[in-house]
Amino acid sequence: MLEHKTISLAEQVFDRLENEILTGKYQRGEILTEMKMVSDLGVSRTPIREALRRLEQEHIIEMTPKGILILGVTEQDLEDIFAIRIRIEGFSSYNCAKRITDEELAELRETLELQEFYVTKQDPDRIKTMDSKFHQLIYRFCGSSVIYDTLMPLHKKVQKYRKASVENNTRAQQSAREHRAIYEAIAAHDAELAEKYTVEHIINASNHILKKEVH
Repeated sequence: MLEHKTISLAEQVFDRLENEILTGKYQRGEILTEMKMVSDLGVSRTPIREALRRLEQEHIIEMTPKGILILGVTEQDLEDIFAIRIRIEGFSSYNCAKRITDEELAELRETLELQEFYVTKQDPDRIKTMDSKFHQLIYRFCGSSVIYDTLMPLHKKVQKYRKASVENNTRAQQSAREHRAIYEAIAAHDAELAEKYTVEHIINASNHILKKEVH
């Protein structure tokens, strides 16, 4: 049952369905019905239909005569997402290093330190949360709403695969070290180095995830 907060019901439905699809609760090729969603979510058809329109616009689902077809994220989607992130995310770190404030830097450092702590505890759910937040803060602090609006949806679309990645403790440790290098470059306001380390980090993440998907 969804909570009736100030955020609209349609927004709540969208967020929940998007998360459930991208984290693998609903599998690619599965067909759902509006009646099932009404039953599962405990809301009327109107907010569900609004949410479904948005999900279809994002090519996460497709409305068919048989019902709601789950598209999810394909291997080709993953390749394209990482190719785009490699080209743009380094630029976001570059800009971030040039303009980040002391207050923003403190928030980025706290997030990194929490990620490192949860890596030592081997807590994949919290590692993923802090890993995501680290990237999202850089998108936010880079000073470009265009970059933020471009990267955030792409970052969300690889949730399922990122969770599997951080459950691998070796990769989780490596990722935290890569984040530490990115942070140190940003803290030193070394834009070129921040970009270089970020690109290397995304390439490593891509190689780790796509290798699993190919096999």
